[in-house]
Amino acid sequence: MAVQVGANYLQKDKGGKGVLMSGVPGVKRARVCILGAGIAGTNAAMIAVGMGAQVTMLDVNMERLKYLDEIFKNSISTLYSNPVNVAETVREADLVIGTVLVPGAKAPKLVTREMVRTMEPGSVIADVAIDQGGCIETIKPTTHAQPTFVDEGVIHYGVTNMPGAVARTSAYALTNRTLKYAILLADKGFKDAIAKDKALYHGVNVYNGKVAYKQVADDLNLPYEAVKI
Repeated sequence: MAVQVGANYLQKDKGGKGVLMSGVPGVKRARVCILGAGIAGTNAAMIAVGMGAQVTMLDVNMERLKYLDEIFKNSISTLYSNPVNVAETVREADLVIGTVLVPGAKAPKLVTREMVRTMEPGSVIADVAIDQGGCIETIKPTTHAQPTFVDEGVIHYGVTNMPGAVARTSAYALTNRTLKYAILLADKGFKDAIAKDKALYHGVNVYNGKVAYKQVADDLNLPYEAVKI
């Protein structure tokens, strides 16, 4: 969705610089910078490539970048994520997509205000990591009613529930993945269910009034107590 949203706000009638993702013969394609090469970043790259954009992905995991080079062939560029590479790629980008995730913790601020300031006016930033604070210094949470704001001349999209805009698709997708856990809880009860399924056990955040997820406890400076099964 970040790519779809970005393509929309790059239109001149939406306040963007007036760039078509695919370009046309004789005219440059849109340049898309994707921070983070996990599931969200990889899917964003698939959509951006499908729309014909020029895509650069950045991550600190070299094995992941190698894997993406193999599956995308020459349709994307990959770069090791360091301040120099991030700054250069952001400066040249028409659309920057933040997908950096640290499980249970705040996202690191990879893109500084100074970097945003170097982008061309009418460029777009969409931060998928906004639920955990975002990985771009200038981003802040927004809503579907008022999805964007402009800072340093750049359009920022920080909707905290992006899938809500495609509720029919996202509801089916979520149900397909989570229904088995609901059935397991209903059949076995809480303790037997988390004992039987390791993924469900690791999904417990709070139990008996105590924080049962260490990263969340550390991030909020609260005492941690694991669920005993």
